[in-house]
Amino acid sequence: MPWAVRHDRGAAASITLTRPDRLNAFTGEDILDLKDLLEEISRDSTIRVVVLTGAGRAFCAGGDLHAMNMVSAEPKLPDEALASMRNMAEVVELLHYMPKMTMAAVNGPCVGAGLSLAAACDMRIAARSAVFLTSYIEVGQSGDYGQAWFLERLIGAGWTARLQLLSERIDSELAVRIGLVEEVVDDAQLDLRVSTLVDKATAMAPSVVAAIKGNLDDASELPLGEYLEEESRRFLKNMDSDDSREAVHAFVEKRPPRFT
Repeated sequence: MPWAVRHDRGAAASITLTRPDRLNAFTGEDILDLKDLLEEISRDSTIRVVVLTGAGRAFCAGGDLHAMNMVSAEPKLPDEALASMRNMAEVVELLHYMPKMTMAAVNGPCVGAGLSLAAACDMRIAARSAVFLTSYIEVGQSGDYGQAWFLERLIGAGWTARLQLLSERIDSELAVRIGLVEEVVDDAQLDLRVSTLVDKATAMAPSVVAAIKGNLDDASELPLGEYLEEESRRFLKNMDSDDSREAVHAFVEKRPPRFT
């Protein structure tokens, strides 16, 4: 398995793709392994934050084209091929919808499906040397792992079309200006900055994080009236939770909260 998992201070899981010799390009089997890991983490109530990153000088160069060529030589029935792709694509649903914060620490080139993985996370922190490229059109593909869906929500229709149709390479400074990443730091400071954010994130109430993520998902998909209905339900349910009561008591007593 090319994914290395490290548990930081008990409440965070760092997942690192460890194929630096291939710029962390992955195979279909690699993605299924990541999917299994994320499903396991999603069920683990002790983990509150997930960080995704790459080993060496790249975040992820996307799918391994050599492996894809080998796979494409093996004929598959259309229904089987569609089911296989859809199964692998569930990895971005897990990153996006799991009731925990997900963060991409983009330490270098972030290309193709690697960009899809980063875009599926709740937030992205990039090293200054990071570059971003959709690349699909250059290799005769239309895109996978929900890239256009995520990009349109992050950077709007115009920039999404430009990056997908022209496959322009953009640097970290442009990426933060258009909203593709939320923050850019010097390369040597990336790990420290991510650790600081993880510390802050793990101090938040888990049930409240899950509810806010539900609001964020609904905000981009529901009409206002339906959104307000779901938002109100979450607010009332949260107000009656142990996490919410503990947060209020800790705030009043000026002490760190102890969430259960």
